[in-house]
Amino acid sequence: MSLMKDKRFWPLFWTQFFGAFNDNVFKNALVLLITFKAYRLGSISPEQMVALCGGIFILPFFLFSAVAGQVCDRYPKDKLIVGIKVWEVIVMLSGASGFYFENIVVLLGTLFFMGLQSAFFGPIKYSILPELLDEDELVQGNALVASGTFISILIGTIIGGALIGIESGGREATGIAVLIFAIIGTWVSAKVQNLAPANPDLKIEWGLFKPSWKIVKVTREIKSVFLAVMGISWFWFLGAALLSMFPVYGKNVLGTNSDVVTLFLAMFSIGVGVGSQICEKLSHKQVELGLVPFGTIGISFFVIDLCIVGDPKLGLSGVGIGEFLSYAIHWRILVDIFMLSVFSGFFIVPLYTFIQSRSPRGSRSQVIAGLNIINAAFMVSSAILLTVLYGVGLTVTQIFGIWGALNLIVAFYIYTVIPEYLMRFLAMILTRFIYKLRVKGHDNIPSKGGCIIVCNHISFIDWLVFAAAIRRPVRFVMWYKFMQIPLIGFLFRDAKVIPIASRKENETILNQAYSEIDQALSAGDIICLFPEGQITHDGELCEFKPGIEKILEKCPVPVVPMTLKGLWGSFFSRAHGGKALSHPSIIFKRLFGRVELEIYNSWQAQDVQAKKLEDFFRSKLVS
Repeated sequence: MSLMKDKRFWPLFWTQFFGAFNDNVFKNALVLLITFKAYRLGSISPEQMVALCGGIFILPFFLFSAVAGQVCDRYPKDKLIVGIKVWEVIVMLSGASGFYFENIVVLLGTLFFMGLQSAFFGPIKYSILPELLDEDELVQGNALVASGTFISILIGTIIGGALIGIESGGREATGIAVLIFAIIGTWVSAKVQNLAPANPDLKIEWGLFKPSWKIVKVTREIKSVFLAVMGISWFWFLGAALLSMFPVYGKNVLGTNSDVVTLFLAMFSIGVGVGSQICEKLSHKQVELGLVPFGTIGISFFVIDLCIVGDPKLGLSGVGIGEFLSYAIHWRILVDIFMLSVFSGFFIVPLYTFIQSRSPRGSRSQVIAGLNIINAAFMVSSAILLTVLYGVGLTVTQIFGIWGALNLIVAFYIYTVIPEYLMRFLAMILTRFIYKLRVKGHDNIPSKGGCIIVCNHISFIDWLVFAAAIRRPVRFVMWYKFMQIPLIGFLFRDAKVIPIASRKENETILNQAYSEIDQALSAGDIICLFPEGQITHDGELCEFKPGIEKILEKCPVPVVPMTLKGLWGSFFSRAHGGKALSHPSIIFKRLFGRVELEIYNSWQAQDVQAKKLEDFFRSKLVS
């Protein structure tokens, strides 16, 4: 929570908090006003009007996100934030008059302009974080923003309903409240840190449709970023449907009143906040993509459990929170809703942080704008599919099951396309649950540029330890026959592992490996080498091969030595008869033991000799 006291962060946090809060005060008050006053607009029924409200708010994201992304990259974000919040005050003046005069057309127009304001603020909210915070603070920043967003939605929804429900003067109270909250948000926004434009020379292309297509193309330029965008959009496809199903589930299936539905929303919002904070703690100040598969599995498990619970058939009607909680089966439902939202936090926080850290600064806002366009499309598609499923006679509990299964299918596709997620998942399980990894010298890995990391080779899972410990992506150099292992061979290939062989085994593969290593280092990648060229058979350091000297002759980059201790004697080492992974009886040996990785100061290329490096390792491994 240290960022909440940091003047770089708290003004942005409270600006976005009051923005999301005010949006939901207004939207829920408007929906309830339409519902209980039975407003019609021509032949449009109140039920259709409520659905129309969602469409009106989302429409600006389709029409203006592209221009918004360009504007946010072109001009200083702090000045834009203040301008957007001033715009909110003007819009809420219109909204207040709409409530006062009970003019539904003015209120719907206000809703559209609120969507327009959000379409411009969205790209700023996420793209500004890397400009305000250090890289190791991004996960915490995103966790707090995600928590704040869902909590503000919850509080705004409750307060909006409470204000409009006041018997005498509810409309007037709502109008005054949204105006006051807009003014408070504007005052806080003025304290956001001054920033230089990310891309001051960007030429803005104005329009509605052509710029949108171009922005989506910008979002697709980096494949891994685009797939993270699709992952977030899928979350909103799933989440928007679930949030719209909860009222139907509560009223029609469980027989509850609106208070219980609000309880569902509260559990969901608090759960996302809790999940986001747990994610921040587990990530250790780095983008931990390994949490994303955890999130997927958890979401699907608890959504499918809602399907399994189905209709308890208790014959209830209009029950409140007290009576609802008197049934044990209902506690299971609350746990399902809470836990699926906790795992949602595991899912979205790493993805948002990944997009921020991998997107170029000059086009980051445009990438977020593209994300908003795709999000909007997915949410609309979700509503359409949900309508179709209801239309063919499926129940809400059956749809829970379909949504859970779809989530697993989509996740499987994403993880096969980007193996980095699966690698980080395996690495996290290994170093957080199977062994206790302690890393010293994190900061000795260069933050950018090509370098070679070298380490002693103890076991078959050394590379997974490095994947967990090193914050930058690492390209590993491995014996070519590992690429032929069933099931995990595809993982190595898709993770861009560089296969290598000895000159005796296959000189062509060896030369190709040297060429790939040179290209990777020139591109600024981290290469991991095991100078011994083999896994130790006796726990002792083997002789270092001179291959590293040949690599550095062509591409002189820093070399970072690392020593690994704690895996010798494990199931994955050759401590038992020279063979690893072949003695089930010792599979639990050294389980939960401490594994230590120490990262030393980098060596300059001209100082690196295989024998000198070997002597350095021997001195460190003995000490």
